[in-house]
Amino acid sequence: MTIRTYRVEGMTCAHCARSVEQEVSELAGVEAATVDLSTATVAVDSVDEIPEQHLSAAVIEAGYALAGRA
Repeated sequence: MTIRTYRVEGMTCAHCARSVEQEVSELAGVEAATVDLSTATVAVDSVDEIPEQHLSAAVIEAGYALAGRA
């Protein structure tokens, strides 16, 4: 398992966090996605590293922006 943490811009509430977790969790290869709203990050647990452009697309789909690795 690989856990990587990324910064997310634009999240302000628990609903925001759930939206990002849901979209990222649906990516192929992702075992779990956990958002920490206080640090504006998402931790992605996966078997292999997920390409950052795929993560970015999922976060954009949720309405926010991926700001790179934390």
